[in-house]
Amino acid sequence: MNDITIYTTPTCPYCNMMKTFLINNDLPFKEVDVTFNPVAMFRLVKQTGKLTVPQTNINGEWVIGYDLQKTLSLVKY
Repeated sequence: MNDITIYTTPTCPYCNMMKTFLINNDLPFKEVDVTFNPVAMFRLVKQTGKLTVPQTNINGEWVIGYDLQKTLSLVKY
């Protein structure tokens, strides 16, 4: 079982692309919208050093942006 959390904003096209990819590959995930959640955004930046979205945590490893190769390398089937 994978532990996947994606940090997003509603206006981010790459966030929607990543969510669609996860859904289409039957990979359940938790979504955290950082738009009005400064605490989550602060924690995210503290952990990754990046201010961009999407950022996806897959089994304890970070994928920054819409990086399908890295995503596929981290998921367990």
